[in-house]
Amino acid sequence: MTPIGLRARVSAAFAIGALLLSACVTVVSYELIRNTLFAERERTAVRATYFDAAIVTADVAGADPELGEVLRGLDTGADRYVLLHRDGRWYSRSAEPVSETTVPARLQAMTAGGQAGAQRVSRDGQPALIIGVPLPGDMTFYEIVSLRELERTLQLLALVLTAVAIMVAAGGAAVGWYVTRHALRPLAAVAGAARGIAAGDLATRLDPDTEPDLAVLSEAFNDMAGQLSRRRERDRRFAADVSHELRSPLQTLEAAVSVLERRKDRLDERSASAVGLIAAEVERFQALVNDLLELARSDQPVHREPVVIAELLRGICRSRGLEADLVAIVPGTPEVWTVDRRRVEQALGNLIDNAIRYGGGPVAVRAGRTSDGLASDDFFLEVDDAGPGIDEVDRPTIFDRFVRGPAAGARGAGDGTGLGLAIVAEHAAAHGGRAQVSDRPGGGARFRLELPGSV
Repeated sequence: MTPIGLRARVSAAFAIGALLLSACVTVVSYELIRNTLFAERERTAVRATYFDAAIVTADVAGADPELGEVLRGLDTGADRYVLLHRDGRWYSRSAEPVSETTVPARLQAMTAGGQAGAQRVSRDGQPALIIGVPLPGDMTFYEIVSLRELERTLQLLALVLTAVAIMVAAGGAAVGWYVTRHALRPLAAVAGAARGIAAGDLATRLDPDTEPDLAVLSEAFNDMAGQLSRRRERDRRFAADVSHELRSPLQTLEAAVSVLERRKDRLDERSASAVGLIAAEVERFQALVNDLLELARSDQPVHREPVVIAELLRGICRSRGLEADLVAIVPGTPEVWTVDRRRVEQALGNLIDNAIRYGGGPVAVRAGRTSDGLASDDFFLEVDDAGPGIDEVDRPTIFDRFVRGPAAGARGAGDGTGLGLAIVAEHAAAHGGRAQVSDRPGGGARFRLELPGSV
């Protein structure tokens, strides 16, 4: 399960907090408004009921009044319904008989005891309020007030408050997203600086004054980068010093071994074989020292110069006894590239040597323009070999230093230094590019050197 990002979590927390707060405010506001409206409606209904009850009391004071006519004479409007209970009989404005269940028994008992009262009921599926007022002469006046309009008003209010709560929650999420975006911007700068360090730009630093709250982090990062830079410089100097110090005794050994090799025919078979082994190891040791020296100065700036790329590739092939027709220039590729000749020559030479030593020999050396969505001035060099290819598990480390084990052992002899492909990667990075390996269509490996902005 993919973990939820910090920005999403903070935005969700803002949204949930805003939703809870707005929900609480909505519920409290709704209840306060509802109680206020109901109380006001009830007070108004009670006043109207007492007013109508006074009119009824005055009208029935005469001899033998017509109670239906009395009730019909009341101005009750469309939202009020009146009843009169007298001598066990019910009277209303209409000629239809009144059911005894219209008025709740509890309210009837209350008014029968001489006490006025009110009760909310449901009448014909609609909310209503019944108010009962005892009258002189063993009469009780009831007025049923419809609460339908008030209920509709409350429903509309609930809908509006719910919409407001949702909008507040959405606003909280937006605020959370905005806040985290700006709050994480310094961390994005730290991440970018870390990527720069990882890419080899050890001069990358953070400005502590940009974000005072992250000043400690910025200073710690800068200190780490400074120590890393100093350590890398010490390692580079150490490798360079050791390599320089080894060159003198190596030259002496090489001279002595060359003397022994010239007189090898005078030695017995075992001695001659030992001299051959010593000569091979001295040659390998010399190659290792040269590679270490090359890596020690690989962080120096590139020295770009115009180079006719086809001539450079053919010259590298001829220097290794390969046919010049191995070189293929992709149509549309400029003839002249602006690159560091020495670095490109060594990087491509190492790839060709790698193909000869481990890959059954190169089958193609190609130059062209990239077409994978990178900038239009990015170009590549490729070397295809006829070997067994590179396993997927070995590709992430194939360009690391001294990596030879399964990658080299599975592809041929083990007499390399383990630094050739590392030098290729260093020269590619010095140009701002990269080195990578993939499968060649039809079998084998394809090593690719990309040189952004090299033309």
